[in-house]
Amino acid sequence: MAVNNNQKAVVLLSGGLDSSTVLAIAVSEGYEVTALSFRYGQNHAHETDQATKIAKKFGVGDHTIIDIDLSIFGNSALTGQFEVPKTINMAALSEDIPITYVPARNTIFLSYALAMAEVREASIVMLGVNALDYSGYPDCRPEYVESFEEMANLATKRAVEGNSLKIVAPLLHLTKAQIIARGMALGVDYSMTTSCYDPDISNRACGSCDACRLRLRGFQENKMIDPAEYQ
Repeated sequence: MAVNNNQKAVVLLSGGLDSSTVLAIAVSEGYEVTALSFRYGQNHAHETDQATKIAKKFGVGDHTIIDIDLSIFGNSALTGQFEVPKTINMAALSEDIPITYVPARNTIFLSYALAMAEVREASIVMLGVNALDYSGYPDCRPEYVESFEEMANLATKRAVEGNSLKIVAPLLHLTKAQIIARGMALGVDYSMTTSCYDPDISNRACGSCDACRLRLRGFQENKMIDPAEYQ
């Protein structure tokens, strides 16, 4: 385990597979972690309950859930304006920006994380964006992460006073299978995580939305059965 001399990190934790893996990475590298989750008007808001359980499992006592309402902007299947698309197979995934994109979501989340980093005196913000598997989201690209870091270091009191901030996306260039393998090695219990965009009333995954398809393929490529509960 790398030791970071009690260096502090803010981790965006949705309760999903990717962000839970990032939390495990931060803890394994010795960071003092503040976890930050959001109820933003998403249909699958139960993910914040999972985030709470996952934070506790990794011994993170500093976990804040913030309520905002991105549904007021509409234009996303995740906040209820459109139906969540279902696919028959991975080849059916479009390279276009998907309807599950939430306008400016990562920028809004990172802005909150930036403020939290200021008050917690954290030098790192970590998030689980990925540019390989289903990389149609504009706010998951490497150039986006780099640009936000540059902006953050122009916009904050701590940075101006010489305490620069790093935006770290450790999963950026990993496939879903590689992410799962990394998380398993770090002790992530993926049965606690949720990925589905359209779960039923019992929070069982649909198995056919894009997020489910990517997740299932990742476990299959690791020769594992996904421990999530499906409809």
